[in-house]
Amino acid sequence: MILTLAVSGYRSLRDIVLPLDRITLVTGANGSGKSSLYRSIRLLAEVAQGQAIASLAAEGGLNSTLWAGPEAFSRAMKRGEVPVQGTVRKGVVSLKLGFADEDYGYSIDLGLPADAGRSFFSMDPEIKVEALWAGEALSRSNEIAGRNGPMVRVLNAQGQRIPVVQDLARFDSMMTHAADPKDGLELLVMRERMRAWRFYDHLRTDRDAPARFPKIGTRTPVLSGDGGDLAAALQTILEIGDERALEETIDDAFPGASIRISVNDGYFELLMQQKGLLRELRASELSDGTLRYLLLTAALLSPRPAPLVVLNEPETSLHPALLQPLARLIATAAAKTQVIVVSHADELVAELAAEPGCVRYDLRKELGETVVDCADTPRWDWPKR
Repeated sequence: MILTLAVSGYRSLRDIVLPLDRITLVTGANGSGKSSLYRSIRLLAEVAQGQAIASLAAEGGLNSTLWAGPEAFSRAMKRGEVPVQGTVRKGVVSLKLGFADEDYGYSIDLGLPADAGRSFFSMDPEIKVEALWAGEALSRSNEIAGRNGPMVRVLNAQGQRIPVVQDLARFDSMMTHAADPKDGLELLVMRERMRAWRFYDHLRTDRDAPARFPKIGTRTPVLSGDGGDLAAALQTILEIGDERALEETIDDAFPGASIRISVNDGYFELLMQQKGLLRELRASELSDGTLRYLLLTAALLSPRPAPLVVLNEPETSLHPALLQPLARLIATAAAKTQVIVVSHADELVAELAAEPGCVRYDLRKELGETVVDCADTPRWDWPKR
């Protein structure tokens, strides 16, 4: 389970360190920074996939994703006595992301290229520093692997920090290029954990959504990002997952209803029997809200639980009557996996906040910066360039 999340210099997240719990609930007004927090977690996961640079490019490049305000706010600025204005920068331009779980911590520092203007790729950010350590906070004594520039050093069995890569490209991460069963085992373990994180923010329910149509099915322990393999995912739960939990979840949301998967020449199709109807409804006939709830059910009751599932506004298209069942579904899933929920649905927020093991953060903006009240901010130290 992730215990601490840290972000610095990403969009409105100038400098934020948050303790997480089994369920972490993030809420706030539109524009308060919820989406930025969600994207920062996703960007961390993309480091382990080797896609961080491409992901930043898709967001408009490093200049578009960096904190756009001054390096620091003076007291007079905060009191409104003088306008917010830039100051002489003391630190380097950087975007920093990091987290710590029960075993290890990891952080990455991205910055501007050193050879800007001498390459067609001069707008690509560079990975300046990375660190992997044991425990919750980085220190000199607990660092297991570190990258500075092109050099990666790891701690060997004799307690020596030895170089394992000396010419790592500035756009490659040590998580993808130095993870090795012999000399980089901890990097390998952490990389696979990060790759197993799941994000659901593009579950499709429109009339052309893939989940509405028959599709060749294979065993699907993990629902895809758009939910196109819904029928196969539900059948996988019925065969090797918690069939009872699936039936109870559907009945909780739609009393008296049940689902069945029809197979015709290898094509799987979802059918739903609703109370009072004389025939089953095809997925193509279901309302957006009903289909979305079934998609969330398949995602959260996966027979292969992820270490982390992140839901971005799961209440979209759902009738208010489904928010309490959704909260109970999330609580059920949280018994096996850590869940982060980004939402501004008051009823869902209230229901989840009452669950044991839930921590709630209400984001707000002050002078363009996302701030959050945290009673016990964890210790956090970034690796130095």
